[in-house]
Amino acid sequence: MLLVISNASSQYVGSGWTPRKKGSRKRKAATGKFRPNQMRTKKTTGSKPKLENGPAKEDNWVKKPSVSQTDVRDRWGQTLPEEVLVNIFQMVVVQDGAVPFLCRVGRVCRLWNAAASSPVLWRRVTVGHCWVDPGKSQLPNTERKIQDTVTWLAQNRFSQLRDFSLCHWKKNADFMIEAVSRFCPQLRSLRLSYCKSVTAKAFHCLGLHSRCLQSIDLQQSEFQVEGLLEFLENHGKQIRQILFTHGLKNDRVLAAVSRGCCPDLELLEVNKRLDSKDGELPVCMQQLQMACPKLKTFRMLNVRPLHKMMRNGAASSTGSGFPLLEELCIATTAYSYMTDRDLREVLFGSTKLRVLDLRGCSRITPSALAALPCPELECLFWGQYSSQFRSSSMMSGLTLLTQKWGPTLQQLDIANQPFTEEDLELAMSYLTQTSETETLRFLNLSGTRITPPALRSVVRQMTALNYLNLSSCRYLPRGLKKIYRSQEEICELLDKLE
Repeated sequence: MLLVISNASSQYVGSGWTPRKKGSRKRKAATGKFRPNQMRTKKTTGSKPKLENGPAKEDNWVKKPSVSQTDVRDRWGQTLPEEVLVNIFQMVVVQDGAVPFLCRVGRVCRLWNAAASSPVLWRRVTVGHCWVDPGKSQLPNTERKIQDTVTWLAQNRFSQLRDFSLCHWKKNADFMIEAVSRFCPQLRSLRLSYCKSVTAKAFHCLGLHSRCLQSIDLQQSEFQVEGLLEFLENHGKQIRQILFTHGLKNDRVLAAVSRGCCPDLELLEVNKRLDSKDGELPVCMQQLQMACPKLKTFRMLNVRPLHKMMRNGAASSTGSGFPLLEELCIATTAYSYMTDRDLREVLFGSTKLRVLDLRGCSRITPSALAALPCPELECLFWGQYSSQFRSSSMMSGLTLLTQKWGPTLQQLDIANQPFTEEDLELAMSYLTQTSETETLRFLNLSGTRITPPALRSVVRQMTALNYLNLSSCRYLPRGLKKIYRSQEEICELLDKLE
């Protein structure tokens, strides 16, 4: 299915906007044929009785609308202000995206085409796999139409394009990237999701034309690593965000970042393919801290970092760490190598940390978390979701965390953590003693030893709580061990606990 787009605008008057008369060809064909055996038969019907007081002719009491009235009713779309249409289209674009909505409404009339052509509506565009049906090959004629459509879009619609996403393209990905980079001088973000055959030519074209590019997302895509490395070496100073998927060749991207190719990098995210078994990634945190001092978000999803030391043996205390870091995510569903020492080396200088995601990191202790230099942590995710590597020994120290971050915590996840009943009750009491009782909104206690008295105090005091997970809590009575997703459900739980 091809994406058909009209290239007419309101200032052009042509036959493209004149509706075709239906059945014109059939009439012409019918008049030219001669049917000798066809005879007209007059249908005889009974005579209609005349009305005594009725009109003599039917045309006198059936009034047909005039041509001027019909034109007025049909011109309502042409008299609507174009600014109003642009605002309406903007609401739809924010919710559903620019493509294919704007391409379709642009074929309605001249006014709608002019409104849909507004560059303001085309600042964020996502193009998915809409060219060929799945499982079918792409014919040369189809490929030519795709390239013509892409070129027309880039020349006539993408003048103010800033964020562009391309999804599930196995062919013509290079052609699309080159067209966007040449005709979109304001391009800031490029996202390639599940794309293939992205060569060095595309990255070279980005380096020549996309001088405002700041974000590159290549997760789950196959690309030529050498081309990206060359781009980062020559134009890495303008990059603020980079996201890629862990792989044998893709890991060279992290090595290039650690060498200082992107000194102003603010977001770094590395994830793993769902079908990949290898999740180990060697990382020298000290070198990365020196290369990216402005890093604010660091995510390693389902990737097990292997900490390496610098060759010169410099200690981590000689650097400043990540002084601007606000989010650290090292979540995994498998075994994690992260220890207290590794965590301290990463966050020893991160005083502005707001989000800490350590799901699956079973070797981290509460004392190490309490010693972190971040006084205003808002989100702590520390649940254990792998039964294979879950610790069975009892643990204490949750009170250290709730006592330190109770006033600022908005989300807390300690699912399946083996804290004792006494420690959980004391930790919940510290949460209720804070002056800000409307701070905590998310609490996951699934699989813990939480008791009804400890739970009652939290539910009664934390009035802003709108998510509470109590599934698999053995110390709670039957009927209460479930997930509560609204304040109304949590209020009903409080009535049952009372």
